[in-house]
Amino acid sequence: MSSNADNPNNTEPQPQAHPVLEQLTGVQYCINSSPPLLEAVLLGFQHYVLALGSTVLIPSLLVPQMGGTDGDKAKVVQTLLFVSGINTLLQSFLGTRLPSVIGGSYAFLIPMTSIIQSRRYRMIKNFPRERFLHTMREIQGALIVTSSVQIIIGFSGLWRNIVRFFTPLSMVPLVSFTGLGLYYLGFPLIAKCVAVGLPELVFIVIISQYLPRFVKSNRPICDRFALLFSIALVWVYAEILTLSGAFNKSKYFNCRTDGSGLISAAPWIYIPYPFQWGPPIFTAEQTFVTMFASLIASMESTGSFVAAARYGSATPVPPSVIGRGVGWLGIGTLLNALFGSVTGSTALVENAGLLALTKSGSRSVVQISAVFMILFSVLGKVGAVFASIPSPIMAAAYCIFFGYVSSAGLAYLQFCNLNSFRTKFVLGFSFIVGLSLPQIFKENELPSSSRLIYTNTRWFNDIMSVVFMSHATVAAVVALVLDCTLTHQSNEARKDNGSHWWEKFMVYNKDVRSDEFYSLPGNLNKYFPSF
Repeated sequence: MSSNADNPNNTEPQPQAHPVLEQLTGVQYCINSSPPLLEAVLLGFQHYVLALGSTVLIPSLLVPQMGGTDGDKAKVVQTLLFVSGINTLLQSFLGTRLPSVIGGSYAFLIPMTSIIQSRRYRMIKNFPRERFLHTMREIQGALIVTSSVQIIIGFSGLWRNIVRFFTPLSMVPLVSFTGLGLYYLGFPLIAKCVAVGLPELVFIVIISQYLPRFVKSNRPICDRFALLFSIALVWVYAEILTLSGAFNKSKYFNCRTDGSGLISAAPWIYIPYPFQWGPPIFTAEQTFVTMFASLIASMESTGSFVAAARYGSATPVPPSVIGRGVGWLGIGTLLNALFGSVTGSTALVENAGLLALTKSGSRSVVQISAVFMILFSVLGKVGAVFASIPSPIMAAAYCIFFGYVSSAGLAYLQFCNLNSFRTKFVLGFSFIVGLSLPQIFKENELPSSSRLIYTNTRWFNDIMSVVFMSHATVAAVVALVLDCTLTHQSNEARKDNGSHWWEKFMVYNKDVRSDEFYSLPGNLNKYFPSF
């Protein structure tokens, strides 16, 4: 192909590739900027509504198995919401300083379920209240010990040293599967009530992507508040059908706005407090499993932190800042344990995706959402009204926000050589293993399946399930191992995987912008130094 140099008379400009961008452009409010007060409050409320999905779903899955009533479930939801608000404030002020909402982690479902289904609690099945209290106290004990692991690996610098091995190439599977790995909260959950889930998906796409072309305003409205508009429309529609009796049959249970039973069971005012269920119970076996769950939550939170930094128009997060964030996640898990909220803490993936839809990565917006969490957890009836949004509606929103987080991971491919066969192998192999291997372990959880790994030691089986059912962890570890070992031509490999570009972000002080985005307020940096 001839070039302009060969054809001096050719005045047509040649096509150029898109430039590499260390910080995402098009974000109206970055981490340190703040929207006007009213807009910030509405954006914060939007983050609060989105965080309700996992806050309600996790206790709804676990508390009935524990023998708890709707009243117990309402208190656990309020407790998880209350502690999530505190953890979000701690993370935004003292942790990574990113606009990340901290909530309950799905990684702890397996060890918590094992505690609930243990033989010692099945024997008191006829005494549900006693069973609920004993189970909750053992969960608290497991989480208290587990939190120390996260605190140690975070503040000791161990997690920082692990993250330093990542390159843009190995970061792609981690961040991408942090979103893709939660696919079971998308269409599988929508399918439980297509009548409300599908309209929500259609409305949020139309309002956020198509309507702004026709509605002209000085400030973006449709795309920025698409979640609030779409949920309000579909929620009112679901409420009308619930009151009219259209959803009376049992197959429509997930469509009903009163299906959770939270509104009637929640107290008007309730302030969660430590050890409200009694003193914790400590057992060795399940505590060991829960420790591995905390490592998985830390890995997935790392992917969420990276996505939040991208959509907050910040530079890539230095490993020391991620380590600091994991340390505060450990403190968050400790608070979850002390208050009794059935799960550990993690950086919520869906809220990182909401930053992309709103084009607002402001830290202050997330802090306002934390205030809403604390306020509405105390005002039980008011919070229960918002928590009554049917789960298929939230699942439709997840389809959008999980996709945004996955695409944040794919954005790191711009720093890699996609014409390299080494890059193609690492990327392709990690993706296929990250998709297929966890699926095998998920199928093994079914009673009728023949188990791939099965021993007479239940805690070992649970550890294998916790680790290998995490899409993000499996894909990231495969990519990291391949990227670190396939270095037969090291100089070329460093250019292929983007290490030459990534180096300046691996040490906190090598880029002057690190202080701008991640520096702690006041003189706190001397207590939490960045290495």
